[in-house]
Amino acid sequence: MDVLRCLGTPTKFRYNPRMRVDILTLFPVMFQGPLTESILARAQGEGLLTIKFHDLREFGLGNYHQVDDSPYGGGAGMVMRADVLVTAIEKVTELGRKDFPRRKPHRIYFSPRGRKLKQAKAERLAKKPWLLLLCGRYEGIDQRVIDGWIDEEMSIGDYVLTGGELPAMVLVDAVARQIPGVLGKEESASQESFSESLGRKKEYPHYTRPEEFRGTKVPSVLLSGNHAEIEKWRREQLQ
Repeated sequence: MDVLRCLGTPTKFRYNPRMRVDILTLFPVMFQGPLTESILARAQGEGLLTIKFHDLREFGLGNYHQVDDSPYGGGAGMVMRADVLVTAIEKVTELGRKDFPRRKPHRIYFSPRGRKLKQAKAERLAKKPWLLLLCGRYEGIDQRVIDGWIDEEMSIGDYVLTGGELPAMVLVDAVARQIPGVLGKEESASQESFSESLGRKKEYPHYTRPEEFRGTKVPSVLLSGNHAEIEKWRREQLQ
């Protein structure tokens, strides 16, 4: 399912995008809004980023398109089946090779057991031309899928979410900002919090007009026009 068709992103589109992201999910409509507005919408419209959604139910078994089953060994909840997920991953990979012949995607599964997403990781992932994101549900997915068809498990924090859709949105947003041209000004991403140029520290404070607001003034150094002093002040404010 193509995000440009199903979610109403801008119709202007150039082929051979700089990055392709395939998202496998049971709830593709959840992505409407976060990935179809503002900067990400423009990036897709300008051909810098292609996002395609694939409904896992389409790969389900039987009349009810079953994607899960009870866990071996007992326990609460359901586990997503290996045969369904592997079929989906392989089919989506086959479709994606129309854009990237002789390549395979970097396959990510979102899990509390995964490594935390940090800015340095987002920067590295932005250099990959093709990502495949698997969004789990229920109690998780069959371990055999992780062992044989996933390159990396990833987490966005030490807490449990209902599914992998929210982490997928976060990842796409964080990675897309690092693609050249997405933010417009090339220095925008390089001067953000946790960027390499800022020593992976939090960004300095920002001010704009009015110069004085309810008794609080803008720091005088920012009004001085002395760029060396301004740069020094900003470095001192990094946390």
